[in-house]
Amino acid sequence: MSVATTSLNSGALAALADGTHGDPFGALGRRDDGDGPYVRAVLPGAASVEVVSRDDRRPLGVLREIEGTGVFEGPISGVDPYLLRIEWPGGVQETEDPYSFGLLLGDLDLHLLGESRHFELASALGANPMTIDGVEGVRFAVWAPNARRVSVIGDFNSWDSRRHGMRRRLPSGVWEIFVPRLRPGERYKFALIGPDGSRLPDKADPIARSAEKAPGTASIVASAEPYAWTDHEWMARRGERQAPEAPLSFYEVHLGSWMKPNGREVDWSFAIEKLIPYVADLGFTHIELLPVAEHPFGGSWGYQPLGLFAPTGRYGAPEDFARFVDAAHAAGIGVVVDWVPAHFPTDSHGLYRFDGTALYEHADPREGFHIDWNTAIYNFGRREVQNFLIASGLFWLERFHVDGLRVDAVASMLYRDYSRKAGEWIPNQYGGRENLEAVAFLQHMNAVVRERVPSAMTIAEESTAWPGVTRPTEENGLGFHYKWNMGWMHDTLHYMQQNPIYRQYDHDGITFGLVYAFSEKFVLPLSHDEVVHGKGSLLGKMPGDAWQKFANLRALYGLMWTHPGKKLLFMGGEIAQGREWNHDDQLDWPALDNPNHAGVQRLIRDLNRVYAAEGALHAKDAEPAGFRWMIGDDRANSVFAFLRYGEAGAPPVLVVANMTPVPRHGYRIGVPTAGVWREIINTDAEIYGGSNVGNGGAVPTVEAASHGEQQALDLTLPPLGVVALRPA
Repeated sequence: MSVATTSLNSGALAALADGTHGDPFGALGRRDDGDGPYVRAVLPGAASVEVVSRDDRRPLGVLREIEGTGVFEGPISGVDPYLLRIEWPGGVQETEDPYSFGLLLGDLDLHLLGESRHFELASALGANPMTIDGVEGVRFAVWAPNARRVSVIGDFNSWDSRRHGMRRRLPSGVWEIFVPRLRPGERYKFALIGPDGSRLPDKADPIARSAEKAPGTASIVASAEPYAWTDHEWMARRGERQAPEAPLSFYEVHLGSWMKPNGREVDWSFAIEKLIPYVADLGFTHIELLPVAEHPFGGSWGYQPLGLFAPTGRYGAPEDFARFVDAAHAAGIGVVVDWVPAHFPTDSHGLYRFDGTALYEHADPREGFHIDWNTAIYNFGRREVQNFLIASGLFWLERFHVDGLRVDAVASMLYRDYSRKAGEWIPNQYGGRENLEAVAFLQHMNAVVRERVPSAMTIAEESTAWPGVTRPTEENGLGFHYKWNMGWMHDTLHYMQQNPIYRQYDHDGITFGLVYAFSEKFVLPLSHDEVVHGKGSLLGKMPGDAWQKFANLRALYGLMWTHPGKKLLFMGGEIAQGREWNHDDQLDWPALDNPNHAGVQRLIRDLNRVYAAEGALHAKDAEPAGFRWMIGDDRANSVFAFLRYGEAGAPPVLVVANMTPVPRHGYRIGVPTAGVWREIINTDAEIYGGSNVGNGGAVPTVEAASHGEQQALDLTLPPLGVVALRPA
């Protein structure tokens, strides 16, 4: 039935009818144009609409459809809070009118958003369940300053963009609406009309705290209930556990391909049951997860995320991820997540040209498009984008008690000409190649993290010689706590891949890293990047026959765990996986039936134990005083020997590596302490799959001046082996 008259002009009526009206709050809800109150609503497909009192369901009026437009209007009696009783083809719905609620975001939220310092962004934007005027529902808010119109769509309105047009808050550019009676678990997206009047692809929520499991792309209203944490003791001591003088050993994991149980889905509950005890048994201090932020393509391993506030739906709900972190802390294990603020994919439902303009990215592809990865580069010079990214990092640290962020692709952020030829990039304001805006962002991010979450850590994956990556921001550094030592990884693996006959010509591959080892606070990584894209496995890189391959791998680990720097090993390395990592498959767990593979796993367990027990191997990782070369120039024999020192009074540790398959007997090395030195690690031990050449567990010093000391050890050096000794 049609309404005889309406105060709407034809243009406004048509705009409401087709979902293009830019100010629906100026046209819908209860209104009074001087002839008494009336209600107007957009409810396409409704058979009838009645207005009733919210208090006692008393009839207040009937709304009639205007000329088949889906726009309903009619007079009502009184000013009572009201409900709409809507008859749909499938039944009757009673609900409060979304357009009966006033302004939603408060002045403080808008002020902080305007200043781009709203670091609790997920509490203001996104989908937040709440109660307003005694009504439960969900407040939606999204930043889209250049859009002509924004509406929220979902199962609750049949994905009809005409139904829930949002209110624009100026000058912030934020759009908001409260949808009554919605609850957590609802799927939703935003429908936008761009500045040129075109309808954009439906967009997932940039601040969504939960997301539909891939290949779905909808956002999900997350629960507002806080997780009941039980990790108070861990959090109280976390700072000292992660300090530069502490032993840090990271087990890097892609959860979906770590282990695939028969008949059971890989999820956070499975990780609690299997992964955490496994990592604890091996003695790693931390689990480092490849990015678990929501990402559309599983083959990106999470490194092209679109949901920077949402743990991926692949492994469960956000609260399931919180349970995993809580359980890890209960087991004495920290959790680090890889975090990607450098770039994002251009999937149509994501951030790319979010409101029809280059909102999160640069408009100029010379600044805003990453040619290596076909992704968009964040506009680090835009304050709102900085706020978005910093709030995301804090969200993982504060909401989920994550212990650290490993920041991915920092090198690509620091240089404007990264992977670009001449003419393909724009210099900075001084004509240089440095991305000054990215530098400022990283410094700002690290300063905020240190202020708000002082016991957490940030780790840079940075592959160049950029100075001061781990220097404090107040000293003009980037402010990271640690930096991946990519140079060490490259040089060491290059050395290890050489036939031992030729290692004498590449001796500096091992020694050069000590030239700069204390210029930053380093993590030594053997990461996933080294076992993909045709690079083979770590075991596969090793030269020689089967025995030599395993011996070389054990020697590599022996060197790594005794070298200055924290440790990181990608999953599969600890079982000497023979084939390259495949993210669609699980690790080769049956290999552990072979004693050689089981021996490598046992070595990793013992290396972690010794590393944690011996202060000399970790307390001065970032200090020159913690390291002393004893033999660094024996190229002919490919032998290296060095001392590690801890705090005053702690015994030193002598490390000797023989990187040829020839045992060496009576090899003399000076030591600072007379007496018996006990062998605490021998990578050639039989229990690790070695030939059991060594020093019988201990060796006494002899009175002989050597290497600047008055006593020495005459050692037996195992073939392709590393031994570590300390005064008994």
